[in-house]
Amino acid sequence: MNKFLSSFVLLGLLFPGISFAATQQMIGEYDDWVAYYHKDAGGIVCYMASAPKRDEGKYTKRGDIYAVVTHRPGEKSFDVVNFVAGYTFKPGSKVTVKIGKTTISRLFTSEDKAWAVSDKVDKELVNAMKKGERMIVHGVSSKGTNTKDTYSLAGFTGAYKAISSKCKKK
Repeated sequence: MNKFLSSFVLLGLLFPGISFAATQQMIGEYDDWVAYYHKDAGGIVCYMASAPKRDEGKYTKRGDIYAVVTHRPGEKSFDVVNFVAGYTFKPGSKVTVKIGKTTISRLFTSEDKAWAVSDKVDKELVNAMKKGERMIVHGVSSKGTNTKDTYSLAGFTGAYKAISSKCKKK
């Protein structure tokens, strides 16, 4: 996993303009997912991330691509899922996530990120990710390019348990 996603790059992308290099700690690597935590003004933040095993689309250039699940107990915020596409999404376009027989398309986009529209959808995504073997994320770039990113869910549950334990999620 480290060859795809360095922790310093991840933090820089998640929290631009802020340097966490001194405070970020890796909890552990769990197959294809890595769990981290750091402390900020709001308290401890725990998150897990993975890069896709395969990214497809007719594009010439694309930035970093990854999926993240975050807990912020100080804000009573848990299971927040977001996807970073490595390109700017087409305004108003849909992002669809397929995990096994479950398809979730209730996400909104902002620049290069996609987020679930509600806590309920976040929980649906996390529950499906726990049960699934792979996750396919479809998106459309601002230039109209369709993309398909395939993530392994091996290690998802282990990483999820690790961040939940560290952030004391009940």
